[in-house]
Amino acid sequence: MADEVLKKARKLVGLMTLEEKASLCSGRNFWETKAVERLGVASFMVTDGPHGLRKQAGEADHLGLNASISATCFPTAAATACSFDPALMRTMGEALAEECLSEKVAIILGPAANIKRSPLCGRNFEYFSEDPLLSGEIAAGLIEGIQSRNVGTSMKHYLANNQEKARVCSDSIVDERALREIYLSGFETAVKKAQPWTLMCSYNKINGTYASDNKRLMSDIPRGEWGFEGAIMTDWGAMNDRVEAIKAGLDLEMPGSSDGNDALIVAAVKDGRLTEEQVDECATRITAIALRTMDNRAMPFSREEHDAIAREVAGESAVLLKKGTALPLSRKAKPAVIGEFAKHPRYQGAGSSKINPTKITCLCDAMDERNIPYTYAQGFIAEGEYDEKLADEALKAASSSDVIIFMAGLPDSYESEGFDRTHMNLPENQNRLMEALIKTGKPIVTVLSTGSAVTLPWRNDVDSILLMYLGGQNSGNAALDLLLGEVNPSGRLAETWPIRIEDTPCHGFFGGKGNVEYRESIYVGYRWYESAGKEVQYPFGHGLSYTTFEYSDLLLSSTVAEDKLDVTVTVMNTGAMAGSEVIQLYVAPPKEGVFRPVRELRAFTKVFLMPGESRTVNLPLTRRAFAWYDVKDKDWRVDGGEYGIQICRSSHEVILEQKVTVRGRKPDEEDESLPSYRNPAANWPASKEEFETILGHRVPEERSLRPFTSNSTLGEVRASFAGRMFYKMIKKNMAKQFSSGGDGADEFTRIIDAMLEDMPIRQLAMMSGGAMTPQVVSGLVEMMNGHYLKGLKKMKN
Repeated sequence: MADEVLKKARKLVGLMTLEEKASLCSGRNFWETKAVERLGVASFMVTDGPHGLRKQAGEADHLGLNASISATCFPTAAATACSFDPALMRTMGEALAEECLSEKVAIILGPAANIKRSPLCGRNFEYFSEDPLLSGEIAAGLIEGIQSRNVGTSMKHYLANNQEKARVCSDSIVDERALREIYLSGFETAVKKAQPWTLMCSYNKINGTYASDNKRLMSDIPRGEWGFEGAIMTDWGAMNDRVEAIKAGLDLEMPGSSDGNDALIVAAVKDGRLTEEQVDECATRITAIALRTMDNRAMPFSREEHDAIAREVAGESAVLLKKGTALPLSRKAKPAVIGEFAKHPRYQGAGSSKINPTKITCLCDAMDERNIPYTYAQGFIAEGEYDEKLADEALKAASSSDVIIFMAGLPDSYESEGFDRTHMNLPENQNRLMEALIKTGKPIVTVLSTGSAVTLPWRNDVDSILLMYLGGQNSGNAALDLLLGEVNPSGRLAETWPIRIEDTPCHGFFGGKGNVEYRESIYVGYRWYESAGKEVQYPFGHGLSYTTFEYSDLLLSSTVAEDKLDVTVTVMNTGAMAGSEVIQLYVAPPKEGVFRPVRELRAFTKVFLMPGESRTVNLPLTRRAFAWYDVKDKDWRVDGGEYGIQICRSSHEVILEQKVTVRGRKPDEEDESLPSYRNPAANWPASKEEFETILGHRVPEERSLRPFTSNSTLGEVRASFAGRMFYKMIKKNMAKQFSSGGDGADEFTRIIDAMLEDMPIRQLAMMSGGAMTPQVVSGLVEMMNGHYLKGLKKMKN
């Protein structure tokens, strides 16, 4: 944050009353902060992202249900991370910022950089990767692009929010090494490279403390260790204890809960639980953002240009999982296009990131616009059962074609904010239809639209598979560009695609309601699959092309490294088509010492090469590339020994390797008490005793149901008469609020039903429009504990 802005903000805060300072620490309404008009400190607007602008035109909600203004829907993070291209993300970020400016939005809520711990997380479509380096670099590119136009970002959901089930009340039990090496690392990279204006804290507890109250995570690490200069806000309704949150350095509660928490801040200063200087720091950071954006002016943008950017990003992010002889399609081909998604594409996820697109181009639209003849058959109903009539129509269309384009994917009801998937399967009606199409003997090109990894039981029986993930509003044109070879596929998987959910490292320890044990520790994604020797459908970093690339001349700046190492390698396009290649550099540690994955991604770059062209790229490594986090030392540590510098096509395929001796500390003796972590191929999952050893303490006992507190969930308080009545009232009121019908109402039912069960009572204050003050919440809790008169008295005070 610019020194002069911060200096002016401090001066203004020095002129404020305590009540004015406290008021800046909560929102004025759902999307705007409060102003101090007498001093010229203006309110500013924040609104949902992260892959498009979701500014609501009328009633506000944080679930993506009520109407929002029209905006470009860019590809989701699950897709864009596969580009392995931070520069492309910067371009997309600049376009997002232009749309923010056009609507006078100061901060867009994104990017979302949670690690993909399991394929089942319902919000994986909104997250980048299972790898923290890739997550951090892609996030940094997007942040730089947005903030280059003086629009802020809010990197989220900080921290260890890796599931939707019970996200508002679960406790992520994570050992310190995993926290540092996996879950904090991506945020650290983005903060150090791009300085997002804000971070957004998550709902959940981390090792027993709610994120909003956690001074170590809110201040000590980001501000003290990384040099984070911005503000920290809550996710919507994620505030636990406002006084503790001020102490932790959490600046802004969103949305504001009437004026109740502002008054709590003032009272805490007056009775000595807070110092006024602590409030000053929070108010200063919010004032500084107001000052930075006060001169922003609404500006027009070209919808056509942004639609073209969305198309480019989708094309550069798509992953060719399998290539046979059918791709690229010949212009003389007679394709049968089968699948509902060909006309009604699945291009984004559901929830708070749901964009109202400026236009939608499906595959059939794109083919029509380019006068490409084809036969279409719906084949299946996305949200329905197997339909014999539709299947027969599809088989008839296939019989008169010479290639089948099958548009497969997950329907909206399978993945969303608010709930997790229970399996990795595609709908059975799609798999049954695919089996019938395979029997025709025609080559099948499958185009996949999904927010996360799915099981493909027929993957060996089709010609080609093109993965679009959720490719945004212009995914139809982007898919056709790729199918025709007008764009050469260059995306690489940002997550591993396991064969079955039982193969995932956190299986059995994902999706819990109370304590969620991160039993796998650092073995997330490919770090587990490669270390355990587990076969997968497609490995992290996998992706094919219509051309071929060869690598040579892997050179190291030194055979002995201490502080840094420069790595160069030459890559040549040996095929007949221009294309881009992602060069992936992994470091393989010595076998001696502490347990570590067999290899970890430490650098990458993407280059475009014409046929016959070669280029030598430089991939610099710092000492951190060889380090692991030593919990005892509370610092990063490099052990001396021989490391492998590996150039790979994926996390599984090493192309070239050179050894380097790294100077460092003598490795520790092997810990015999950790057999599962030492040898995950032979011993998995780790026992509770092993986990507690690396955790450094016992796993906390689950809290008892009674007495109820403000953190008790609606599902829990139904054990009391007052709780059951309250639950019925809340559900009835919500149903009435979203009773307009249509797709929004259906999404409401799915999301709310999943969330209400695990929603803490205190979070309802966010949705009450100021009716549920802290006093009302306290009174309700007393009544649910059977103290009716005491509860009524508290509610009246």
